[in-house]
Amino acid sequence: MDFEKIARIQGKLAKRVVERPLDIGTVKTVGGVDVSYKGEKARAAFVLCSFPDCRLLRFRTVETEVAFPYVPTFFFLRETKPAIMAIGKEKPGVLLVEGQGKAHPRGYGLASHIGLVLGIPTIGVAKKPLRGSPPGSWARVGKAYVSVGHLVDLASAVEIVKALSLDGYPLPLKLADRFSKGAEDEARKDPASH
Repeated sequence: MDFEKIARIQGKLAKRVVERPLDIGTVKTVGGVDVSYKGEKARAAFVLCSFPDCRLLRFRTVETEVAFPYVPTFFFLRETKPAIMAIGKEKPGVLLVEGQGKAHPRGYGLASHIGLVLGIPTIGVAKKPLRGSPPGSWARVGKAYVSVGHLVDLASAVEIVKALSLDGYPLPLKLADRFSKGAEDEARKDPASH
């Protein structure tokens, strides 16, 4: 695989990412998507929650073969397909993606790619920043490192994630993580008990 060529494509696609304030008053639903792996299988989970009270409205999980190995900073090659399969035709007001957005050495992580492909506002949320990310491309909210995916700005992204955070991490992604790992019964319980 020609990673140099893919890196150049990432650089070009990064220029198509739109960074702008999101009118948070119009956001009624927030989605979350996460992918877990077991052997050669990827299991992706999408959850749709009301906003700002974060009630779980519905969820979907899908399983598919792993198409690409894990390669740092080329995460989007591995996770885009299962994530988009799980999202299906849903169009949440904003989508939280477990992965980086503009906080990426080439300014184009998984959250930006999914946002660009689907044409919806996306926010990248990760547990640690990537080495080589541009200064000012992320903000820490509790235990989360938040960055612009697409069709939001960093201030809007931070406000959304703060509103949804439970124990330092946004609840939609906590739920998506549990569903992706097959813990449906646990994830359906009262979120405040997690």
